[in-house]
Amino acid sequence: MSQGHFCPTFVPVNDAAALVSPGWVASHLQDTDLVLLDASWHLPSQGRDADAEYQRAHIPGALRFDLDAASEPGTDLPHMLPTAERFAGIMEHLGIRSADHVVCYDGSGVNLSAARAWWMFRVFGHARVSVLDGGFPAWSSATRPVQRGTTRRLPTGYQTPRVDTSLVRDRSAVDRIVGGTEVGQIADCRPAPRFNAEVDEPRPGLRRGHIPGSNNLPYADLTDPETGRLRAPAALRALIAARGLDVDQPIVALCGSGTSACALALAVEVIRESGGRPVGPPVAIYDGSWAEWGKTYL
Repeated sequence: MSQGHFCPTFVPVNDAAALVSPGWVASHLQDTDLVLLDASWHLPSQGRDADAEYQRAHIPGALRFDLDAASEPGTDLPHMLPTAERFAGIMEHLGIRSADHVVCYDGSGVNLSAARAWWMFRVFGHARVSVLDGGFPAWSSATRPVQRGTTRRLPTGYQTPRVDTSLVRDRSAVDRIVGGTEVGQIADCRPAPRFNAEVDEPRPGLRRGHIPGSNNLPYADLTDPETGRLRAPAALRALIAARGLDVDQPIVALCGSGTSACALALAVEVIRESGGRPVGPPVAIYDGSWAEWGKTYL
């Protein structure tokens, strides 16, 4: 997907809070316009089966959102955004309406993939989308009800969306930032050992290292390790600044496949909503991420 140069003005798409608590979900569980999505996805090295975990237990009424199936099939890069038409078709099949309030969660406890689903909805202009703070672990730890099996909804119409290209960047845009012809900061959300070229990438055929001039902010650092909840807005802002990034200036985030990097986009949106509103645009995601750069460059 091709993007133009950074434009300093933007229109927020989200009409719902970026982050909602388990208590909020519990109190709204019977709302007819609430759609819960289990968007769990795990790295192959973790040995976890997200589909099986969903079958064993999910929040009552939650639909299964398969990140791999919802990605663009016509590329050898993982987790690339689908076309607007494909996204609309998936939404229609799931029974999601354009006006529904979608709440995404995952089972990682560190927003490994829920934020990616949230970001996808934002890219495609869905006005009401949130992430469940702490995900399924936060829900189940309070002995709230869970459901087994598969939840299905009747297919319904979903208007083909307009793509917000300000939220996604491609390789040429990253090239311009590296070359100094476009304003922007590059945040790499992979774990530090991968950023520092100390270990091999989990995907074969990729070089070690990082994009020149990028700053490392591992996505898991954005959450409290004891609770799995996102850190408070002031703490997030301080953490991001400590890693050499300015939330008031354009940031492009990447990771291995463009999935966990979306946790940084979520964090900056939470800062924005808290009243410490960054004057810059939302974080954009380099969709190809290291899966593309590490194969092509260095």
